[in-house]
Amino acid sequence: MDGQAQGHGVMLHDCLAIFSGSLVGFVLGLIGGGGSILAVPLLVYVVGVQSPHVAIGTSAVAVALSAMASLVDHARHDHVKWRCALVFSAAGIIGAALGSKLGKEVDGQKLLFLFGVLMLVIAGLMFMKKHSGGDPFIELNALSAPKLLPYLLAYGVAVGAVSGFFGIGGGFLIVPGLMAATHMPMIFAIGSSLLCVAAFGFTTAGSYAMSGFVDWPLVGLFIGGGIFGGLLGRMASTALAKEKRLLSQCFAAIVGVVGMYVVARGLPAVLS
Repeated sequence: MDGQAQGHGVMLHDCLAIFSGSLVGFVLGLIGGGGSILAVPLLVYVVGVQSPHVAIGTSAVAVALSAMASLVDHARHDHVKWRCALVFSAAGIIGAALGSKLGKEVDGQKLLFLFGVLMLVIAGLMFMKKHSGGDPFIELNALSAPKLLPYLLAYGVAVGAVSGFFGIGGGFLIVPGLMAATHMPMIFAIGSSLLCVAAFGFTTAGSYAMSGFVDWPLVGLFIGGGIFGGLLGRMASTALAKEKRLLSQCFAAIVGVVGMYVVARGLPAVLS
């Protein structure tokens, strides 16, 4: 009976991992970002990953691979400003390496508390976010470099550090960062951000993997679910194309509620 119960436990764990990955993929496909912010709470509170550091390392791998898959689609539609994205990514890799090193030194429960605070901040930013026209012809070249490079480097390091510290893709930080640095339209910022998300994610994942904080079988299950969820999300996105603003606000509310839960769970560790 013990062996049978253990087998059922493993099956439930795997199903929950696939379900969580599907949920993240669905949100990414539906509104073009944001699902990764739910990955760590899902891994900890739904899948049952005991170590917050393992949850962060595992989610970083899954998010980076998912971003690479989405990048192909955006590149096909010519929505990637490659030079801007490469400079932002290069600066962000430095920040992500430093951030992930610092994150591993912080107590896991306190790190979850800070992660919850970040979720609340992101939820607020999502509610206030306004879509801007921007300059679709902006490019990083010899003429524009003196103006654009300092901003791309500064925003890249800062966003990369936050991304590495919390083990998230950072899309909600990268997109506004790229728009603020270059004034590119949001669709180009979203496409370009995926290269940065992948770069930051792989940097963070590499740092955590070297410390043994990545559950590789769980990565496979999570990504498998994410692919299925992403297909459903893109189908739903097409059907609900006119309701993107409402969908984003609904998701922001979900992020806020989950953030409050994570903060409440992590508060005793901070106060002790």
